[in-house]
Amino acid sequence: MVVSDMFLQLALVVSIAAFSAFFFRLIRQPQLLAYIIVGVLIGPVFNLVTDLTMIESMSTIGIAFLLFLVGLEIDIKKLKNVALVSTFGGTIQIAVLFLVAFLIALSLSFVSIEAIYIALMLAFSSTMIVMKFLSDRRELSTLHGRIIVGILLLEDVIAILALSVLTSINGFEASLLIVALLKFLSLFGLAYVCSKFLFPSIFKFSAKNPELLLITSLATCFLFSLIFQYLGFSIVIGAFVAGLTLGNLQYNVEIIARVKSLRDFFSLIFFVSLGMALTVASLKSYWLALIIYIIFLLVFKPLLIMTICSVFKFTRKPSFYTAIYLAQAGEFALIIASQGLYLGHIGQELFSMIVFLTILSMTLTSYVIKFSDKLYKLFSEKLKIFEIFNAEGLEFIPTEIKPTIILCGHNRVGYSILKSLNKMKNKILIVDYNPEIISKLVKQGYHCIYGEADDNEIIERMNLKNVKYLLSTIPYLKENKKLIKRTRSVNKKAKIIVTADKIEDALKFYDLGANYVILPHFLGGEHVANLFSKVRKREVKLKDERDSHLKELKERMKIGHDHPVQMG
Repeated sequence: MVVSDMFLQLALVVSIAAFSAFFFRLIRQPQLLAYIIVGVLIGPVFNLVTDLTMIESMSTIGIAFLLFLVGLEIDIKKLKNVALVSTFGGTIQIAVLFLVAFLIALSLSFVSIEAIYIALMLAFSSTMIVMKFLSDRRELSTLHGRIIVGILLLEDVIAILALSVLTSINGFEASLLIVALLKFLSLFGLAYVCSKFLFPSIFKFSAKNPELLLITSLATCFLFSLIFQYLGFSIVIGAFVAGLTLGNLQYNVEIIARVKSLRDFFSLIFFVSLGMALTVASLKSYWLALIIYIIFLLVFKPLLIMTICSVFKFTRKPSFYTAIYLAQAGEFALIIASQGLYLGHIGQELFSMIVFLTILSMTLTSYVIKFSDKLYKLFSEKLKIFEIFNAEGLEFIPTEIKPTIILCGHNRVGYSILKSLNKMKNKILIVDYNPEIISKLVKQGYHCIYGEADDNEIIERMNLKNVKYLLSTIPYLKENKKLIKRTRSVNKKAKIIVTADKIEDALKFYDLGANYVILPHFLGGEHVANLFSKVRKREVKLKDERDSHLKELKERMKIGHDHPVQMG
């Protein structure tokens, strides 16, 4: 009977959650919000589910799998390779947000430990929500996309460290804090040793069988969770470290693919449990805090991020998009809050406020991101105030020289083009809105303009009337349409070569007057076809091509695969 009741209640939760997720998908809202709302409906509103122990147990597993996947997907090397704004700037952002939020909490009469939880919750953004929007909008490879990913990775690591400390001590005495940190670092060291010497052999054997690979991965997750729990940490911290350990293996992609389904199911239960624990009536006590902190997230946080980006010499466009994408509380706020409630550090009323504030900020931010292009166009002129730091030393355009070749975008494609034109340095003008790229190219003697290629002021300075070739490696419809139109309005003879991600975009560019459109996704196939034809006709040797390609790849690795900046 007990089993039957448990099964029926679980079936009820999953069924309602599936229907709600389907509906939220139709209205383009995060599924996470659907799960939390389902929890509110089946819990405090209609009281449909009574077996809270079962839900809580499964939700704990959900958190563990969630952080296990986060660990698997984190590439520590990326933290070294992103721009300074992602590392140092991200650290400054987290520190300032934490301090200001903490002081506000104290002024609102929260006790210190409650203020710490509130401040931590507001310091981190939603990796799940932001990454989904970046992926859906195809903005992961943009400058602001790379900055955001770098900041999110940093936030995830710091959030895990904070969570490990909070869950290992009952209070905040300095001695206990030091002990907790030492234990955590020791366990991290153990994980490193396992990933370096033990796991490669084990998983090399396990990878031969998909089922065995899954079972071995889960065993590692649970084993680390047990060890961490035994030493006074939360099991979810152990799950994260397990994921981080396996993430360095060559089989991490296969592991992620097999664990994701389990993560999705148990995460559903976790977010439903958050909704079930939410008591709307208790929010009346915190209405002032809710108003202040939603303004904090939607106004102060974006302004701070834009200021930091400006200090690191980024233009207003990537700064703006970075800011609005990160203007919310994230899933780590919910995880930290749930752990705080479980440990007795915070009460039910405060927990409800944190959950409600997170939901509200996620919802409002989703709409802001949806209309981000229109918002940027509306506020573009006023946002110039955030460019006060970014002009000095980032341009090099000798007045006596008028370049006849313009290259917009020094990315992976732009790097290859510029390398082939290296002997024509005095005739080339490079336009890019990454200050790190421009500063290094200026030092190498290239003529550069720092800014967005579709900015009217930048276009005016390109000398489009006299240009012979306009090359754009920026794969965005709006920017390339504008470049083509403006060039053709003053220069009918210029050869225009632009880049597109989609066939329909390429056709539009041809209609507007482009001479050639680069489709990177098709170039690989064309190259292989030509190579195979030459090899078959014995015009080239495959071994020679392999050696040449290997040399090129090693060079790219030294330079930086994501965004090369050095010239040969």
